[in-house]
Amino acid sequence: MSRSRVETAVASTDILGETPLWCDRSRKLWWIDIDGRLHQSFDPATGAHHVWSYDCQFLGSQALTADGTHLLAQDLSLFRRKFDDAPPARFCEVESGLDNRLNDGRVDARGRLWIGTMDNQLHRPNGSLYRVSADGEAMRLFDGVIVTNGIAFAPDNRTLYFTDTRRYCTWKFDFDLDDGVIRNRRLFADYGASKERPDGASVDVDGGLWTAFFSGGRVARYRPDGQIDKVIPLPVTNPTCLCFGGRDLKTLFVTTARKFLDRQQLGIEPQAGHLLAIHGVAQGLPEHRVSIDPCGPTPPG
Repeated sequence: MSRSRVETAVASTDILGETPLWCDRSRKLWWIDIDGRLHQSFDPATGAHHVWSYDCQFLGSQALTADGTHLLAQDLSLFRRKFDDAPPARFCEVESGLDNRLNDGRVDARGRLWIGTMDNQLHRPNGSLYRVSADGEAMRLFDGVIVTNGIAFAPDNRTLYFTDTRRYCTWKFDFDLDDGVIRNRRLFADYGASKERPDGASVDVDGGLWTAFFSGGRVARYRPDGQIDKVIPLPVTNPTCLCFGGRDLKTLFVTTARKFLDRQQLGIEPQAGHLLAIHGVAQGLPEHRVSIDPCGPTPPG
């Protein structure tokens, strides 16, 4: 059990904070509030916190792109945001026809976005994992998912981690970076007995997988062999996701949620919904960026 000091980086009031990403160009931390439909940035050098709101039901996740824009998952489609007065432009529709929404995603070292859907009712296996290419083509890789989470790539680009929060499991796959193919799915961590909820994840330079536990009040580090070697208790019940940031990538940023907490719990947890920071526990890796096709997505048909 680590005694690392946990600080508030931004005293936000996120209903469901998620998907923190460190941008090495702007040197800012970006994250979203899914239910609040907010896209946010934090500059550690100045303390500036900026917020943009969107007209959708859910703002599911985000990704950095090679051309400096952002991809934002709104409901079941991806939109490009260019940070000007123009509204976000649709990049592609990932899925349709189900009571789902886009949730966790991650970009691989070839610039492909791996993103999954989840059941809006949180119990039906309606979700799938997709691989989205530079031209906006979304390929379904497998289905039967309840809540997609914890997508992460090992530093050697040979392993993909994937979590289904409501199946209480994290799996690992063999990953072929050149072909973008995953094989040999096997169990990495099983919480079926305890019904703990592994949520978002990130890897460090040594291959450790850091996982936030929603409703579990902690983050934990797994060695590549699946053994936990570090646990950091948090002052909130619902951590959601995490990433490494700061100039040296040695600050672990953790998003949190006020969702599902009653008035009494919120009184006990004043940091619920805040962006948290933990310094010096490990060093992360730069985020990969989506390689956007300059010609735009391929039209359907």
